[in-house]
Amino acid sequence: MTTQSSITIWADPEPAGTSLRESDGYDGPERGAHSDTELAELLDAEANHPTPAPAAAAPSRHADSARLEQVERLAVARATKLFGARYANVRPHSCAAAHRAVLAALLSEGETVLGPHPEAGGRAAHATPARGTSTHGTSAAATATHAAPSAATGRERRTLYYGLDRTGRVDYAQVEEVARRHRPRVIVAEAGAYPRRLDFARLRAIADAAGAYLLVDISHVAGLVAAGEHPSPVDTAHITTTNTHQQLGGPRGGLILSGRDHRAAGPDGCTPLERLLHRAVRAQAHGAPSLAAITAKERAFALAARPEFRRTARLIVENARALAWELAGLGYRVLAGGTDDHMVLVDIVGSGLTGAVAERALSECGILAHRYRIPGDLPGDVPGDAMAPSVAVGLRLGTNALAQRGMGPEEMAECARLLHTVLQSTKGAGTAEHRVPPALVTRVREDVARLCARHPLPHQRTIRTPALPNGAPR
Repeated sequence: MTTQSSITIWADPEPAGTSLRESDGYDGPERGAHSDTELAELLDAEANHPTPAPAAAAPSRHADSARLEQVERLAVARATKLFGARYANVRPHSCAAAHRAVLAALLSEGETVLGPHPEAGGRAAHATPARGTSTHGTSAAATATHAAPSAATGRERRTLYYGLDRTGRVDYAQVEEVARRHRPRVIVAEAGAYPRRLDFARLRAIADAAGAYLLVDISHVAGLVAAGEHPSPVDTAHITTTNTHQQLGGPRGGLILSGRDHRAAGPDGCTPLERLLHRAVRAQAHGAPSLAAITAKERAFALAARPEFRRTARLIVENARALAWELAGLGYRVLAGGTDDHMVLVDIVGSGLTGAVAERALSECGILAHRYRIPGDLPGDVPGDAMAPSVAVGLRLGTNALAQRGMGPEEMAECARLLHTVLQSTKGAGTAEHRVPPALVTRVREDVARLCARHPLPHQRTIRTPALPNGAPR
């Protein structure tokens, strides 16, 4: 993971220049829960493999698509080996597209999906309940990509939600009750904002009892799953989806996997799941498959199989546990009592700040964190603690990029101290505005810069723009 190379971008120099902050100039500790960095060779692969014009259909239908077919088969082989799967589809341009295709393959008009409420680890882009709805038994329509009535498929579906118990863990009894009462066609599980391990075997048992398919999204922990640092759902769930950029460090894209159930009968009782998935991806598919993206995915799968990737994954988990411990020692309530993956969820109600204020104040000081709606954010759950999603009362932190920099548990104490210093010194004005003393901003930014200088990213990317012909407009 120490490859260095230069990438020539044959494009307008102005947008090329705007990417410098991400690739070279940004020196902050990337502590967003999903933060990861793409290796230069992945970007190189994506930049240097244009998609053949007739690649929209199956590769074998066009002679010009022979290269796409070869690359796709290699990517599929590497994905199945990496995750221990028996079926893989590497074509989706995003996890949202992959998820959409799976639901299109499994659902008929008016059928039911049961998934996690955002406070139970569900991502708002997957299934956002109407404000004030119950976390179970609701038939309120969602409004976003994954579990919404789909404009892409033209099918209306009913969406139910499950939540957390009082310990901050998934309420499996509630999942079982709602599944028994409503018999959904699909049960969705994911760890978008859930720091503990999901009990995939129990969820599968609930799905089997209800006659449902179990769909698990592992986007936030895919790297840990690939490295053996997190249990894999591939052989337990009927279908598993992930993106390829959040923790695998690959290009932006999606991936569909299936294990022992890849040839199980679909809803019609005879068509195998793998065939239904292949058809759905083609039908839902956002245009031609991208040779560039699939090539970069293939490289990402190869890199994720290396020993150094596994070492980084182990460090990600160790750092998250150390960060949670340090923050708890500073008086913050860590949700779910800790973490089993890369994510730390922190309740900051005691600081007197909202999540929006804390996120902006930390960003001003060079620290990336995300506001997060914790249990109790919903109206009626905890009086006086009803915050809109854009405000929230929690923070979501992650250790992916910190581990990639080579930081270990020792540095997590310094990271926690920096975060605490900023939050203690921030004055909120309403739910979104803030003020941090300028001298403190300067001091913390300097501390952040020194910390990151001691632990640089394992690769540096130099972006060059070609010289323009004389007289060419700039």
